[in-house]
Amino acid sequence: MTNQLKLLPKIDNNHRDDVYLSVIVPIFNEVKNLPILIEKIAEVLQKNQLNYEIICIDDGSQDGSAELLRELANYRNDLTAIIFRRNYGQTPAMSAGFQYAKGQILVTLDGDLQNDPRDIPLLVSKLEEGYDLVSGWRKNRQDAALTRLLPSKIANWLIGKVTGVKLHDYGCSLKAYRKELILDMNLYGELHRFLPVLAYIEGAKITEIIVRHHARIHGKSKYGLGRTFRVVMDLLTIFFLKQFLTRPMHIFGLGGLILLITGLLMGSYLTVLKLILGLSIGNRPLLILAVLLILTGIQLLISGLLAELIMRTYHESQKRPIYRVRQIIHSSNEREIS
Repeated sequence: MTNQLKLLPKIDNNHRDDVYLSVIVPIFNEVKNLPILIEKIAEVLQKNQLNYEIICIDDGSQDGSAELLRELANYRNDLTAIIFRRNYGQTPAMSAGFQYAKGQILVTLDGDLQNDPRDIPLLVSKLEEGYDLVSGWRKNRQDAALTRLLPSKIANWLIGKVTGVKLHDYGCSLKAYRKELILDMNLYGELHRFLPVLAYIEGAKITEIIVRHHARIHGKSKYGLGRTFRVVMDLLTIFFLKQFLTRPMHIFGLGGLILLITGLLMGSYLTVLKLILGLSIGNRPLLILAVLLILTGIQLLISGLLAELIMRTYHESQKRPIYRVRQIIHSSNEREIS
């Protein structure tokens, strides 16, 4: 580790309380990439004269990454190391980075050297044009075609169709955010890949730019086909949040009413057969279906009412408004809302 530390310049960032840019890097078993990555980030940001900090979050690494990160953080004043007790996942790691970041602008990237730190100033420059989130697009992606590229293209198309937020590359971790946007979002599960959609729900202005992408040199990829199921489940959550966050009764109530009315119509038909025509209905499958539809419809209506109560508790307990204001304009006075 001593030899690796010698590769890095001694950094004395004396203005940590006035940080403009926070670079957030989740780390999981990247011991060979870590010192090179930090050196490249620092070199780019110093060259562009940006007042910055680097926040690396070790997500329960077992290859020595945490130990190396501790040494680097003691050596460099521009680096903050956050060490998790165990592996929690990329979303909690990014959430921790967001929480401890001091910068006005936050940039995230992977710790595997596949994202290029030289693209950070490009994202920041684009963000300063008036956007709230700038997402990277790995147009010339250096990954396996069958196990990485094809599933990614399908996922990007599906997410765009379901959410209405069309980006070429949802999976690219290289993104830039305004700090006030992140403060409006809470991350759970594995929702980090859906940050543009969550930002869109908050009324953010979103764009994307083409970024570089390199083949992995050290370590093994943490992504694979096994994530497909989790992506689909998270996509359903995001769809619900986007469409029905403040009106859950609209989805539960609609489904409940349809089932309840259908069940009542079937029950009425069976009642006529029994009471007027004198036919036996005890052995008819339609009777079981009618009862099932009525009970399911009632349960959905009750679920909708409970969801409405939970939603109101969620917003009122946090004093969280159901709207977001970008500007207030009055006469000659115009101000941005953070």
